[in-house]
Amino acid sequence: MACEPQAGEKCKLGFNIMRCDKTLTIGIAADYVQGDPHAVHQTGHKYVCAVSEAMDAVPLLLPALGMHAPIDGWLKLLDGILLPGAYSNVEPHHYEGDASESGTLRDPMRDGTTLTLIKRAIECDVPVLGICRGFQEINVALGGSLHQRVAELPDKQQHSEDKAATLDEQYGPVHPVHLTKGGLLAECLNAETTMVNSLHEQGIDRLADPLKVEAVASDGLIEAFSLDDNTRFVLAVQWHPEWKVTQTPSYQALFTRFKQACTKRKKT
Repeated sequence: MACEPQAGEKCKLGFNIMRCDKTLTIGIAADYVQGDPHAVHQTGHKYVCAVSEAMDAVPLLLPALGMHAPIDGWLKLLDGILLPGAYSNVEPHHYEGDASESGTLRDPMRDGTTLTLIKRAIECDVPVLGICRGFQEINVALGGSLHQRVAELPDKQQHSEDKAATLDEQYGPVHPVHLTKGGLLAECLNAETTMVNSLHEQGIDRLADPLKVEAVASDGLIEAFSLDDNTRFVLAVQWHPEWKVTQTPSYQALFTRFKQACTKRKKT
């Protein structure tokens, strides 16, 4: 079954409670959204399904509590962390950027949670997989900066989605990325290039020093990176491999590699 359910479908989320002590537990960072009238902590269904179906793991939502987040307590419970995409952008003051344009969706509670969580997870050797906003969060947390609007850069191709298109069209493969020879992603996918979807407005400006490039688009924009430390698993991609992950071998391979790192973490 596809991770993103179509009309009338439901994601398979059943677990055998008797074997939960042997099952991986993956924390998924939540967004903080002010509803009417109550605020909610939420994440996309497709990320929950990707953890459940592509990893056969238990997804655990991590609320965006900012400075009140019990991060060290979480890290004692988790085998890995998934930083998912979101509609909000990392606030520019975290990387000394210009103030974002009026109308830009922000989520300071998520920023206040994930930017600390990322650094502590690395210190504690907890594997981290970043997707889209999560990709940008890792770069900012470790000292990098972002382009706020890639489409306004004269030498970059279109990377954002057509909002009038169907979801299948938006999340379909639209451009290739070139994988770094000998890199973690090239080894994981056993390829030199791979086709990806593209649904982002922001992108990497300055890559943080602790990171190394894993993939670039044809226009030179960094599309994936990993931690420049072979003893710790931190991998992030600008595209969305959670979309129909079990139907796309390259996306499944990425989550399988994450699962392997999380399994190693659990054993130790």
